[in-house]
Amino acid sequence: MSILFFCKNCIAKKFYDTINFMKTKYWVAFSSIEELGSAFVQKLYSHYGDIEMAFNAPEKELEKIEGLSVNKADEFLVLRNKVNPDKVMEEVEKRNLKILTFDDPQYPYMLSQIHNPPMVLYYRGDLLGCNLNRTVAFVGSRKASMNGKDSVSRIIRDFSGTDLCIVSGLAEGIDAVSHRSAVENNLKTIGVIASGHDFQYPSANKDLYEKLANGYGAIVSEYFPTFEPIKFRFPQRNRIVTGLSYGTVVGEAALKSGALISANLTLEQGRELMCIPGSINNKNTEGIYKLLKNGATMVTSGEDILNALNWEVQTVNQKKEKILNLPEQYLPLSDIISIEPKGFDEIQSETKISTEELLKLLTMMEIDGFIEQTDGDRYKRTW
Repeated sequence: MSILFFCKNCIAKKFYDTINFMKTKYWVAFSSIEELGSAFVQKLYSHYGDIEMAFNAPEKELEKIEGLSVNKADEFLVLRNKVNPDKVMEEVEKRNLKILTFDDPQYPYMLSQIHNPPMVLYYRGDLLGCNLNRTVAFVGSRKASMNGKDSVSRIIRDFSGTDLCIVSGLAEGIDAVSHRSAVENNLKTIGVIASGHDFQYPSANKDLYEKLANGYGAIVSEYFPTFEPIKFRFPQRNRIVTGLSYGTVVGEAALKSGALISANLTLEQGRELMCIPGSINNKNTEGIYKLLKNGATMVTSGEDILNALNWEVQTVNQKKEKILNLPEQYLPLSDIISIEPKGFDEIQSETKISTEELLKLLTMMEIDGFIEQTDGDRYKRTW
């Protein structure tokens, strides 16, 4: 009987994987069309609720979608005919890229809440192994001063050995220092790039690409692998850096800079904006003091960031100890409740535990600090 049950599970999983693959290729097909932005794809997906139906939408149906221009719909119809979903999926697979689509339950929650989230994330490394509940972005000038770089390094050093995750853009200057400091201090770090994965830009950060892809975090892009690092893609990339994060720290920024774009995106996304003060004689701090005068939080230490975000962070050893000491009665829920919030009904559906017993277990786990409740009846783990 147990063998039969196991086989049925295998068949069910294989069927689910096949369906998931068939859907994913349409997300990939959309993303392979350079002329289409994520907002267009989101509009079609929101209308149909199914990505395959959205990709194969007939002309008459497109005309009914509110807010979709006739010209854009016509352009899509022409471009779609040039794309073979199976072939573009093969292109991604042969590069060994991992894919997260907007409809995937594991898609980063914070990123899903921004105005224009990317519909597809292509990544190398272990994105889901990063603590996406403790993400902080560090942004700043590519031509940062030595003082600015040292300040960023010192602040990140305060988080050494914790489960906090550093997000940045894998550019030169403050970005590179942020990633390197994270690696040096045993922190996970996510690098968001402004091109497809066929490119490593700038080439000076090649070693960082390798480290993030092999144990220290992840390299993420919304772009199909062959898309080049064109100028307009860098500001687009910034919304993902800030969107993945609960708050953004600006290291150095001139009055007209990409870092100020990131600062504005942070505010638009309703996240915490923080700045590191520097020399008043440095052109790259003029933007910093403008932001501080307008209400940004000043940070000079890691503790300032934790206070601004109202966080307590765990060291890696504390996290391991917590998992090892998980009481036996909590084990049925340990693999179900993750860092992404899940609703009571979803947890019950997966565990088959009675309502009374599940409420009791969830309450006990929350009191003992293993989970926390968010957004009503949604729960997430704290380790």
